[in-house]
Amino acid sequence: MINNKSALAAAFWEKGRLDDDCPIYDFHGHMGLEYNIYFPHASPDAMVESMKRAGTKKLAFCHHRALRYPEAEQENLNAAMKFPDYFLLYHGVIPHKTSPKEALERVERYKEHYIGFKLHCDYHTTAITDPVYTPFLEYMNEHKLCALMHTWGFSEYDGVEVVAKVAEKYPNIHFFCAHCFHGDWLNGAKLCAQYPNLNPDLTAVMDDCGAIELFCEHVGSDRVFFGTDLPWFDPQHAVGAILSADITDDDRRNIFYRNGIRLLNQKGRPTPVLP
Repeated sequence: MINNKSALAAAFWEKGRLDDDCPIYDFHGHMGLEYNIYFPHASPDAMVESMKRAGTKKLAFCHHRALRYPEAEQENLNAAMKFPDYFLLYHGVIPHKTSPKEALERVERYKEHYIGFKLHCDYHTTAITDPVYTPFLEYMNEHKLCALMHTWGFSEYDGVEVVAKVAEKYPNIHFFCAHCFHGDWLNGAKLCAQYPNLNPDLTAVMDDCGAIELFCEHVGSDRVFFGTDLPWFDPQHAVGAILSADITDDDRRNIFYRNGIRLLNQKGRPTPVLP
């Protein structure tokens, strides 16, 4: 659907990307191949090319393998060191496998690359309230880091009820609620509105008309963050979905870059000031 009320949409439809005054900060990505799935742009070099085509300035990601094998965390670091201007990192947390001591030391040592940890509770069938996550949550809370936390509607591992418990206990963590409690939109929006440390991440939300508008209405576009799951989804699809949503260009700028720039500045990573 072409949004004839949006100057940003008009520029996108004409040029195939947004202008430089509306860059993209993507806070949900991965890297590498997955079983039985074809990803045409899964290597670090290919992902950077995808980002350039879409106008994405930064991508915060966790390699797929780093969610299975602790030793694969080095692949995260290798990519970030090769493309420091494009990539930021979440350290993968694998319950009962990731050593808290080693992980926290690594994040501290390479803090110019890491902004927090990736917690995929459904994937690991381990609730976010399980004590195995406590050392990581306490560290993030103490150092005011980010958690890219997978959330899904009605999940016993990371649904609304269980996530509320960690939001209350760890107020200093900037939680990205990945997928926005997918399918349980209204309750997810109400929970994020209740806790200022819970921030909607629009990854995969674009598959349901009206969900973007709902989170902007209940939580505010100044707390909604852009995410793509790259290389799962092409960034331009996500951009098009936001441009087609019934929100204002001011809302879109918040989602695309203002919120990201503000967050990174708060974390001591100076970024350009844009309109």
